[in-house]
Amino acid sequence: MNKITQLFNIKYPIIQGGMIWNSGYKLASAVSNAGGLGLIGAGSMYPEVLREHIQKCKKATDKPFGVNIPMLYPNIEEIMNIVIEEGVKIVFTSAGNPKTWTSFLKEKGITVVHVVSSSVFALKAQEAGVDAIVAEGFEAGGHNGRDETTTLTLIPMVKEKIQIPIIAAGGIATGRGMLATMILGADGVQVGSRFAASIESSSHNNFKETIVSIKEGDTQLTLKELAPVRLIKNKFYNDVQDLYEKCPSKEDLVQLLGKARAKKGMFEGDLEEGELEIGQIAGLIHEILPAKQIIEEMITEFEIARQEKAKFEF
Repeated sequence: MNKITQLFNIKYPIIQGGMIWNSGYKLASAVSNAGGLGLIGAGSMYPEVLREHIQKCKKATDKPFGVNIPMLYPNIEEIMNIVIEEGVKIVFTSAGNPKTWTSFLKEKGITVVHVVSSSVFALKAQEAGVDAIVAEGFEAGGHNGRDETTTLTLIPMVKEKIQIPIIAAGGIATGRGMLATMILGADGVQVGSRFAASIESSSHNNFKETIVSIKEGDTQLTLKELAPVRLIKNKFYNDVQDLYEKCPSKEDLVQLLGKARAKKGMFEGDLEEGELEIGQIAGLIHEILPAKQIIEEMITEFEIARQEKAKFEF
């Protein structure tokens, strides 16, 4: 066992990212049943929908699972109370100050992990008392840090500053990628894009098919004035770039973004007008597979790569 498998009582140090519109109970339970840690993504769920997914997940697996909660959620107090009421034992927080909820959750016996994009925020999370951090490089899909620090440089920088376990995220979809980040100092990995293109992902099949078809360079970080987000280049993305040529105000960008763009794209399958969030690593994702097979293939490749590493020793 390593620090992450011991912390969560799981077989493999693989955590499935709690992605909006992708991470319902079917995906979370499938990952947990396969030996990883599944996360329900609360960011795209109304409070009672989240409660329903937690209850269904408890019926679908007897293994540990958790909930990912963006702390800018408008119903955050209700969400936190539901997590407590339903007996969730693991919570990943993001998009906010870890001091706000960490003590509250830990007093209830919950293991708390916070997502960061820099060593500065990693230190703040450690000071807040979290049990581990997810250090996410800007290769990742969805919302990212503003510094554009890559996973390759972020992990050793964070490792240099903190003592608590580190989970690497951003650009990891293979066993070799997993091994690379662990050599750099991570104790485990969080995988998002690879699980977005899984059978159990709750996203629309149009979105899944798009993930496996895109190539290197087909995603881009944009909308930094609002909240930096990595998107697949489609009509909506092109509309954003066209607006940038007119030196838009923040209000202009908000108006173009409108409401429910991510739901329209990832959940409803509108590939033109929807917001399609995915990481750069999608260029290495070529099949829609069951979550169990994804984990098995990652672990097999990890072990082969670890044995091959001896070739490079001097």
